[in-house]
Amino acid sequence: MIRLVAIDIDGTLLDSRGRVPAANIEAIDQAVARGVKVVIATGRSFHFALQALGQLPDSITLIVHNGAIARSRAGETLLRRLLPQATALEVLGATVAWRDAATAVFDRPLAGQLVYDLMDWSHPNRRRFKERNHQIIQAVARLEDAMVEDPVQIAFNGCVDEMRAIAAHLAAHAIAPDLEVLLTEYPSRDFSMVDVCAAGITKGTGLAEVAALFGVAQGEVMAIGDNHNDLGMLRWAGTGVIMGNAEPELFQDGFYVTGSNDKAGLAQAIERFILHSSA
Repeated sequence: MIRLVAIDIDGTLLDSRGRVPAANIEAIDQAVARGVKVVIATGRSFHFALQALGQLPDSITLIVHNGAIARSRAGETLLRRLLPQATALEVLGATVAWRDAATAVFDRPLAGQLVYDLMDWSHPNRRRFKERNHQIIQAVARLEDAMVEDPVQIAFNGCVDEMRAIAAHLAAHAIAPDLEVLLTEYPSRDFSMVDVCAAGITKGTGLAEVAALFGVAQGEVMAIGDNHNDLGMLRWAGTGVIMGNAEPELFQDGFYVTGSNDKAGLAQAIERFILHSSA
């Protein structure tokens, strides 16, 4: 019996137009009515994730920054694991060649959550993000000087090949044991993100801690996602479900495949594993 469902946002909860299909809202409402805990697990920040929730129930819990932080929708902090300042500085030193794609992300109320020095915001995906989140973005002279506290992560975004190069470079670097390097890709847009967190931080470890807080066993958890950064939670959950639009590599793990995000595949999965099985 599924008692907790963890749901990715982009490509899973949202359709390709960035909207939550009505069928997804209805299925989530029915799951909540049956006592199922609903957790949104995303690489987005808390502020950015809230923008996607719309009509979803207030009881939802959010795991954000790829597992580094978990909060109630009202803002109560349940989990917080940051990247040590010294490690963040080492990451910046190791990735100077990609500084125009780099940001530092902090756990702050609004202003200064995301800081940058040389980021080029002309890329269409970056430009849209900045327009929607301008109140949290702050320019600084040097990212190194902004390390006045532990950040949540050092993050990069840009074309797919460039982000793969960063991920590979960090994986081969001497500081690799201290890091969790999480990759999210959208090849159709030639856009990708690399989130560099402290070692051991993934959606999977975040989900495990949140499930324990709720007294839910691993076998009672279902996770639904579509991208590389979802693999941790998909593999940890008792039931892992991938979207029909998932990245090709995810189809190799034997997860159950539901419909695409444009066909409300999330709702289909909730109906199959929660609503029908517990009716």
